[in-house]
Amino acid sequence: MAETESVRRPRRDADGRLATVQDLLGVALAGLASGVVILLIFEGAMALIRASEFGDASGWIAIVLPVWLFTEEFRAAGYGAYRIIVAALAAGFGIAVGMTLAGLVAPAFPALVSGTVGALGLTVVYCLVWFYGLRWLSHRVG
Repeated sequence: MAETESVRRPRRDADGRLATVQDLLGVALAGLASGVVILLIFEGAMALIRASEFGDASGWIAIVLPVWLFTEEFRAAGYGAYRIIVAALAAGFGIAVGMTLAGLVAPAFPALVSGTVGALGLTVVYCLVWFYGLRWLSHRVG
């Protein structure tokens, strides 16, 4: 039998951060998809018992797992002012893009869809700004 080398996914560096932007995006988007599925199940149950109309809940609720991931990445980044600066920039740009996308989609779709689109935009932008910004700024600082 030939031996195969098993590569653990997602890969992490020595500090415990996700090693590649693909790993970070993959884990964040998987968490967002899980949140959306849970939200859809909850919305379906609430619609079945006639407690609310389907689609009335905000899709922004689905961002809980990506925020948890971002918190763990922030913790794993260690100490330094650069991580606070990058986290603030990533959150600012992410919220701006997410709110813009949600606002563009809101007139045509219910809150569930527009919030989910906004959460998707926030997640992708935060991941990109966090990953590349943290590595760039940490190398500039030393």
